[in-house]
Amino acid sequence: MDYLVIFIPLLPFVAAILIGFGHLFNQISGQKGEAKSADIAKNAIYLSCVAAIALLVADLLGHNQGSLTAVQWLDSGDLEIELNFITSGFSVIVAVLFAIILVIVTRFSTNYIHKESGFHRFFFVLSLFSSSILLLVLSGNAAATFFGWEIAGLCSYLLISFAYDRPIAGINATRVFVTNRIGDTGFILGIALAFYFGDTINWLDLNSVAESMATPTVTIMSLCFVVAAMAKSAQLPFTPWLARAMEGPTPSSAVFYGAVMIHAGIFLIILLRPVIEQAPLTMGLLVVVGLLTAVYSFIVGLTQTDVKSSLCFAISGQLGLMFLECGLGLWELAMWHLCAHAIVRSYQVLTAPSLLHYVHGNPMKPVPETVANKRWLYIASLQRFWLDPITDRTLVRPVNGLGYDLDRFDKNIIDRAMGDPASSFTAITTLTQLENKTHKNRLEEVHVEFVKGKGIVGKLLEWIANIMNWFEERLVLRGIGMDLVTMGRKLGQAANTFELLILKPRYLVLFVFIVLMLAASI
Repeated sequence: MDYLVIFIPLLPFVAAILIGFGHLFNQISGQKGEAKSADIAKNAIYLSCVAAIALLVADLLGHNQGSLTAVQWLDSGDLEIELNFITSGFSVIVAVLFAIILVIVTRFSTNYIHKESGFHRFFFVLSLFSSSILLLVLSGNAAATFFGWEIAGLCSYLLISFAYDRPIAGINATRVFVTNRIGDTGFILGIALAFYFGDTINWLDLNSVAESMATPTVTIMSLCFVVAAMAKSAQLPFTPWLARAMEGPTPSSAVFYGAVMIHAGIFLIILLRPVIEQAPLTMGLLVVVGLLTAVYSFIVGLTQTDVKSSLCFAISGQLGLMFLECGLGLWELAMWHLCAHAIVRSYQVLTAPSLLHYVHGNPMKPVPETVANKRWLYIASLQRFWLDPITDRTLVRPVNGLGYDLDRFDKNIIDRAMGDPASSFTAITTLTQLENKTHKNRLEEVHVEFVKGKGIVGKLLEWIANIMNWFEERLVLRGIGMDLVTMGRKLGQAANTFELLILKPRYLVLFVFIVLMLAASI
């Protein structure tokens, strides 16, 4: 029965292709095509859910071998990447749970997104996400898991910016997308270290060879994967992106940030349990990060005034407790916690638009006195401990500044060194300024005669002398002198600018990072 695992991510992917190409070639469009798009998406996820349940039943009965290799993906030297799947254990349980939730959300979305201009786009992205997240939890190697990880992130971006005509939607989607790319960097480094030190990127093989690795090696490798998990599951300092992600429609918020994708980070931690247990420092980091995130989310959640914000901090707080449980070695508890939390949060987020109807007539609970009576704590909670401005100050602005400096260096140094001509706009602007300046100087110019002559020969000598005087004064004395002064001034300004740039934190950090890399290579 292991072969059923292939159809679980494949069927939603086929549905996404059918919806995408159908809409592209106007075979599925408008309100008349809504039923067709919804039926394709629903039938695909129904069949995928049935296949997942059948695979789980076969695993419980002991009919599965534990893994299945479908085809070899890449063979380059010592690197071999196979398209293989895990067909037993916790991965299959999570696949069944996610498939059931995806069935519910897909059916819920049919009426919720009805008559929206992006109806077909929504179901295309939802089907593509369903395929990617099921591939993520069932993949047997890090490369395929990372592929599903990235496609899920792309789908998240597309659904956060679902109402792309609203500027805030695009801003929030971009912020979430960029924040998660920090975690992707850790994931890529973890894959590279796993192959370099363990000669494998298969999860089962990596977990087996972890015991033979040195503690520093397994610590660095596990820390890379933990950083990826922290970013994906909105742990400190990446927690603020979760509130921004609630910009999308309610069904996407439920499936992405309430039940499914938000748990991908903690799932990765549980998947790498044998590796992380060999690294005490990583276990300690999980405890600290999980505890701080849980406390932070609890305090900030007390003062939220809208439903989605309250839910997102409740979600991040529970995920923090899961990280804490993993760090303390309570792996079974973390598994049960993940499954129960996904079920509860999917229901809460889906019913969030009807919350006022459910609580009508019931008094709202005030902010606890322990927070309300402490002004500084209350203000900090309202401002979410200023985590977004701090991130802007420490990460966003330095990166923007570095990009601006690199752009100036490219235009003023690289382009000129390569001999690239200036753009026509710049050339025209410069020429206009030069003509205006020349015209102004001519108006202010006072004619001074150098000599006066009489007769034809005298006038000729007078004319030649005045030309030579003009040449000496205007081109030799003023030109070279002014050029030297201007050049000296520019050199001084460039030196001051260089000194100020070098003293900026981003360049000091970059310099230290380069020195450490050179030291490590030596």
